[in-house]
Amino acid sequence: MSLGNKRPHLTVILVGDNPASHTYVRNKMKAAAAVGICSEIILKPKDISQEELLDLTAKLNDDSRVNGILVQLPLPDHIDERTVCNIVAPEKDVDGFHIINIGRLCLDQPSVIPATAAAVWEIIKRTGIQTFGKNVVVAGRSKNVGMPISMLLHTDGEHERPGGDATVTITHRYTPKEQLKIHTQLADIIIVAAGIPKLITADMVKEGAAVIDVGINHIHDPLTGKTKLVGDVDFEDYTEEPIALKLMQSCLEEHDSYCINGLCAFHSELKKPICRCLTGYNGERCEHLTLNSYALNSYEHYIAVGIGAGMLLSGIIALIYCYVREVEITVQSLSRGDSVVKI
Repeated sequence: MSLGNKRPHLTVILVGDNPASHTYVRNKMKAAAAVGICSEIILKPKDISQEELLDLTAKLNDDSRVNGILVQLPLPDHIDERTVCNIVAPEKDVDGFHIINIGRLCLDQPSVIPATAAAVWEIIKRTGIQTFGKNVVVAGRSKNVGMPISMLLHTDGEHERPGGDATVTITHRYTPKEQLKIHTQLADIIIVAAGIPKLITADMVKEGAAVIDVGINHIHDPLTGKTKLVGDVDFEDYTEEPIALKLMQSCLEEHDSYCINGLCAFHSELKKPICRCLTGYNGERCEHLTLNSYALNSYEHYIAVGIGAGMLLSGIIALIYCYVREVEITVQSLSRGDSVVKI
């Protein structure tokens, strides 16, 4: 932007009054503001027709002011989500749900990758978890989470969009528990996104395996009488120290000033310093001041904040990709002598 480029603009379409959806969208707006992205929310009633929603999305596709479009899911039952996702222009598809972006992902081509899958992939890379030739179980087969995670992990690491070269087994909510246990006990990495509380227990995980939980479940807490948010893994039953923490050692003297607003730890396998940011900061060297702070008092919170940071990073990358694609399309049109009409 200091070079005269315009600020990326994200438009979110929010249909209905689902409390969870409104919370998610508010957090996305805060995240966008924190990194300097312009954003707006278009609120529509839950009884909006599918045709009206498609027309609105088509207008945003043609709006040169808008670089990224996000239709918050889930949508009301009378609206077909796949149809709506496919009406979003691929180059403005921040979620990566358009069939073209999904197809490019499956063909190992650069594309917008769904945020949760991108976050999981980023966590694996940043913590130094090895995937080459490893056995991986992905519990969950959704087209927005389980499937893209599987594609990222099993594809060729030498392709245009490098993959993890892992042997991936996909299970889901209808996989018998005894069969699931057989698969997980052989797995070096277990990624859980099935939407079933306590699906994975300690006896299902072999020693040294890495477990990443991105499941989201709302359950009743008998102690407080309130609803609480939990994942799919029974961490209360799992007492072994997380693998990511085992790899951390004291920083070398030459790295004492590496972390700007955080504490330095040296990753024994990656052979590089890793920053544990002070409250309110994030980034590789804890260089960014964030809007929200979190209490990192257990390894479950480390995983949660890691996923959140990865999703934020993938969202930023997606917006930049959409913006660059839009510029490329405009330049190509001008070079062919086509007229560019702004609506």
